[in-house]
Formats: sequence, structure tokens, C-alpha cells
Amino acid sequence: MTATTPRVRPHDLLEPEPSASHSARRRSGAARIGVSAVLVVGALCMLFPFAWMVLTAFQPDGSLGSAPSLRHLTGGNFGTLTSAMPFWRILGNSLWISVVSTAVQLATSTLAGYAFARFHFRGRDALFMIYLATMMIPQQVLLVPLFVEMKQLGLIDTYAGILLPGLASAFGTFLIRQAMLSVPRELEEAALVDGAGHLRILWTVVLPLVRPTLATFTVFGFMASWNNFLWPLVVTRSPELYTLPLGLSALQGQFTTHWNVVMAGSVVSVIPMLLIYLVAQKHVVRSIATTGLK
Repeated sequence: MTATTPRVRPHDLLEPEPSASHSARRRSGAARIGVSAVLVVGALCMLFPFAWMVLTAFQPDGSLGSAPSLRHLTGGNFGTLTSAMPFWRILGNSLWISVVSTAVQLATSTLAGYAFARFHFRGRDALFMIYLATMMIPQQVLLVPLFVEMKQLGLIDTYAGILLPGLASAFGTFLIRQAMLSVPRELEEAALVDGAGHLRILWTVVLPLVRPTLATFTVFGFMASWNNFLWPLVVTRSPELYTLPLGLSALQGQFTTHWNVVMAGSVVSVIPMLLIYLVAQKHVVRSIATTGLK
């Protein structure tokens, strides 16, 4: 008996059976759609309070008993906000304090991060771990010692008293140090051969390579200083030194509160943070995307 050769039909060559790779691509596509749906739902949940705040800021009624509507919108709440308190001075206080605090934190964290990343000295690692341990101490624990220190220095109810405790950041030092550790040492060694000092190497070689990390910390530092409420509440007495969180809290009455005016102030307080994030967005995304890469 002779074996018969199976007949190959032309449409079998044109229409191959689905392969395992095709099924895998289909499953990955379905998983991608599921992840996108979850992200969209999460984004809507996060945007809902923001949309509620914006709509309430334009409502003529300050009650929270009913949902805000689009029928009767008014901008008079922003005029009421400026007449109820020295709003522009308070806004200027917040901007000035946040900008100065962020700039000084960025400078001190950059210098400390470079020292911990590149200099070798006795006790460096132990000192760095102690420095990081300060991040575990709650701010509430430090209020009384800081207040006593500011009182002894005569800095109660002053701009210096508000700024001084926040001029250094352990988180910023850690973040920038980790970014500088990923910079190849060969670049710095070449600059040393050319006669450059450490400050010049830091400014011309290292900082341009860690720019995304610097932008990320700038956003975080500005946001933390802008939203700081507890320490300015403790150290200030005069309304002329109030920051925006303190000014918004003063709008809440003992028995009644005009929430439309409070929400108008909240909308204004969000604008600077949105602007600084939009300016640094590209660097922030790049910093997150390159995390863990050498």
C-alpha cells in the first residue's frame, strides 16, 4: 500500500487558522481596554469634587443643601471675597512665601544631595539615614519646640517665623540624591581633568541631567508650602500675615458659612498650582518615565 498525500486546497493557504499570537494580541487588547476604562472612571471620580467646587463658586446661594446648577451663574462671589478680607494681600503673602520657600529648599536640597551622592566622608551613610529619619516625625510633634524656638528668637508673627522651619527638606535631599547617583561619574571625572571645580561641575554637568527631578521637586515643594495651614496658624497673629489657607478658614462663620464665597476663594487658590504644574508638566512626566533607568 502506498501512502496518499493529503490534498492541499487553495483557500487553506489563503485563510490560515488563528494562531496563538493572534489570540494573545486579542487578550492584550481587551486588557488594555479594561485598564483604560478603569483609568477613565478614576479620572472622573477625581474630577467630580473639582467640578462641584467650580460650580458652587458661581452659585448665587451659599447653601450646600442642594446640588449646584448651571441655570443661575454669577461672578459676584469673587467680588464678595475681595471685600470680605484683604484678599490681594493674603494672596501675595502666599505667593511670596511659597516662592521663597521652594527656591531655598531647592538650593539646599541640591547642595546636600550632591554632597551625599558624590563626597565620601566618615559617617556619611549614618548621617544620611538620620536625615531621612526626620521624615517620619509628624509635624504636630514639632509644633511646640518650634514655637518656643521662634519665640526665643523673637520671630513670632513675622515672615521669617513662617519661612524658617521650612527652608530645608529631607524629602528633596533624598529625591535629588537618588537622581544624581544615576549620573555617570565619567562625566564629572572628565570635567575634573579639565580643571573644573565641584560647584562648576554641579552647575554645568549634573544639574542639566537631573532637570526633570528638580522640576518634580519644585512642584511638590510649592504645593506643600502653598497648602501649609497648621504652622502659619500657630506662628501668626496679625491678619496682614495670613496666608490663603488661613484667610479661607476665616470665612467660615460660627453659625453660618457662605460656601459659595469659600469655594470662590478655593478656585483662586487652585490656579497657581495648576499653572506651575502646566509649566513643569513635561519634566515631571519625564522624571516619572525614567524612574529606575540607568
